[in-house]
Amino acid sequence: MSKPKSNLKPKSNNMKTIIVALTLCLVCSVLVSVAAVGLKPTQITNASLDRNKNILVAAGMFDPATDTNDDVAERFKDFDVEIVELNNGTYLDDDALTKVGIPDRNAYDASQANKNKALSEDLGDNDPASIGRKPKYAKVYVKNDASGNPEMVVLPIQGYGLWGTMYGFLTIGSDMNTIKGISFYDHKETPGLGARIEEPKWRAMWTGIQSYDENGAVATGVTKAGNPKDNWVDGISGATLTSRGVSNMIQFWLGEQGYKPYLDHLRQTDAQTPANATTLVPPVTTAHGKEA
Repeated sequence: MSKPKSNLKPKSNNMKTIIVALTLCLVCSVLVSVAAVGLKPTQITNASLDRNKNILVAAGMFDPATDTNDDVAERFKDFDVEIVELNNGTYLDDDALTKVGIPDRNAYDASQANKNKALSEDLGDNDPASIGRKPKYAKVYVKNDASGNPEMVVLPIQGYGLWGTMYGFLTIGSDMNTIKGISFYDHKETPGLGARIEEPKWRAMWTGIQSYDENGAVATGVTKAGNPKDNWVDGISGATLTSRGVSNMIQFWLGEQGYKPYLDHLRQTDAQTPANATTLVPPVTTAHGKEA
């Protein structure tokens, strides 16, 4: 006789599968968190190194073919880190920084300050660079000569291109008018077209350009490709919107809403300094900061 069939069904493995999956997710999450925390100092160091390298590129003090990370660290020591109040062009000393809510000049990030209403202002319709808000305070990098006078200042700049915001640095020489160099370190422009703003050949066109005319008006920008104009940089062929974005960005940051009050202040201070003076009196009394 055949045995009667059992009505018992095999136990479901669904619960075991769920438990294994949850355990695996938990373990992976812990590993990812530990890795993220462990790598954070390295990420910060690399970001700082990349920023400093781009500052030196804009200043004409870095050759990617021969220079090393140690060269970057050593040369960057020549720069003082200053926080400038953009509306009046003066430096903020440590006490003033604390009062406005900036506890550390070296850690201050102007692009992040744009998200803080207390540290930024809405540009409304007067926004040629299409950045929405501008920081009230900017971090600039000053290299002084042996006499203590500014040899150059490196100014962070940003503006909207074709696909997103472009970030870079613009270096102005000791006359606070002549452009020494420019660099771009973050953008979303099209490879082979707008992304050519990174190419040394195009960036070299900016060297020697005068920022202002005899009346103090911004006197430079980017022309349409193939339409040369004195004291302007030729645009990139096939990248009209990127070229226009760079032009708007340069004119904004060299203008009254940007660094013009600061550069004017430095020029006036320099003009008032006696010929036999050994140091340039800064716009306000300030403790110069060195960035690690």
